[in-house]
Amino acid sequence: MQNLSKILILIVVLFITFSSSIRAGEDTATMRVDYYHTGNALTEIFSLHQVVSEPLPWPGNLNKPIDNTNRGLYLFEIVEPVSNKVLYSRGYSSIFGEWQFTGEAKKMHRTFHESVRFPFPEHPVRLRISKRNDANLFSSVWSVIIDPDDILVVRKTRPPSTKILPIFKSGPASKKVDVLIIGDGFTESEAPEFEKHARELTEDMFAVSPFKDHKNDFNIWAVNVPAPESGTNRPSNGTFRWSRIGATYDAFRSERYVLAFDNLGLREIAQYAPNEFVIILTNSETYGGGGIFGLYTTVAAKNEWRNYLMIHEFGHHFAALADEYYTSPVAYNESNSLKAEPWEPNVTALHDPENVKWKKFVKSGTILPTDWPKAEFEAFQKKNQAHRKQLRKDNRPESEMSELFRKEQKFSESLFKKSPNHTKVGAFEGAYYDANGYYRSEMNCLMFTRYHKFCRVCSEGIKDIIELYVD
Repeated sequence: MQNLSKILILIVVLFITFSSSIRAGEDTATMRVDYYHTGNALTEIFSLHQVVSEPLPWPGNLNKPIDNTNRGLYLFEIVEPVSNKVLYSRGYSSIFGEWQFTGEAKKMHRTFHESVRFPFPEHPVRLRISKRNDANLFSSVWSVIIDPDDILVVRKTRPPSTKILPIFKSGPASKKVDVLIIGDGFTESEAPEFEKHARELTEDMFAVSPFKDHKNDFNIWAVNVPAPESGTNRPSNGTFRWSRIGATYDAFRSERYVLAFDNLGLREIAQYAPNEFVIILTNSETYGGGGIFGLYTTVAAKNEWRNYLMIHEFGHHFAALADEYYTSPVAYNESNSLKAEPWEPNVTALHDPENVKWKKFVKSGTILPTDWPKAEFEAFQKKNQAHRKQLRKDNRPESEMSELFRKEQKFSESLFKKSPNHTKVGAFEGAYYDANGYYRSEMNCLMFTRYHKFCRVCSEGIKDIIELYVD
């Protein structure tokens, strides 16, 4: 009996010792865990790089620590080691998660640097990272104990090399969605040009709903770390530039895909501004960009379609919206014939039409799948994509590519307006890079063509994320 009492006392002491809370208040610091993500098409391992105490207070809303949106390929959780209580969580996606579906991942291993950020804990916590399994449920793939009092926690970081510009501020960072715009490839003399683009694209974003309706839920910041040479790296046409954040066209050998591969360089810049989301403006005219949920958006700042590019790619980064187009070439391997239900909110495999994920938007009497001029659209796009490929092969001026896009959009909108279903919410086959087996909710949307607005389902998906950060 005496031994049992000792054991119970020991358990209580351990629970108190390891009970891990996150201090609520304006002085709550920001913790960042940097790690390496290594693997190939079939395997992946994680290894700790460093734990960092970032220089600014936590920018997020401490009243909303738990992510219940079920977005992202991965989920990270901060949990109490003893009780296993989740203190903080966020879904996210990663470059590695995309690379795993490329042909290269079948041939070799690669390593990518990644980070997760969360409110600084008062006591040791467990960082647990989970990934979706074949049933699209999260399953743990790595965990590690993080001790905030460890002497090896990095508490002094590289000092800021440039000032932070407030582009739009509506309130304290802890009560708003904080977006940081970072310049890539702008020299010191081009800093005013970067600021001009940052302000213009901010206005463009707030011109489109639901961002327009929630403008006062956002703060927008900007920073440009001067580049030694003007322009952005583009290997496919022989343009080579050094980038502090590793930004480059031709990511995964897709000529229009722009990613920044130096995660640590990016974090060392971003840590000096409040941010939950990041937009990278590349000093380039060539059509291109990218967006990864919870990581960043990239957009060519000088391209004629930059406003569309920024909003479309921000849809990926901010709300995990899937691409609804399927006729443009992508770097990923073709999907298999067995269509799993996507976790993204705006596409479906339609295994159960009666309970489609956007059922509340579907009016009574709407037939699923829903008819649209698919064959005519695909015939046009086949010729259009061949023309686009030839323009790039011949290294034609960007103005010719922009003109092709204008003609493409004019044709699509004219074609869709002829359909009796062009304003309906239904299930339109062709989405998620696949002509068959995946469906989008409306005939047209900013995630499908270069349309000027989001569909109703995408709009709701964006609003869900806004609500995760504001009261």
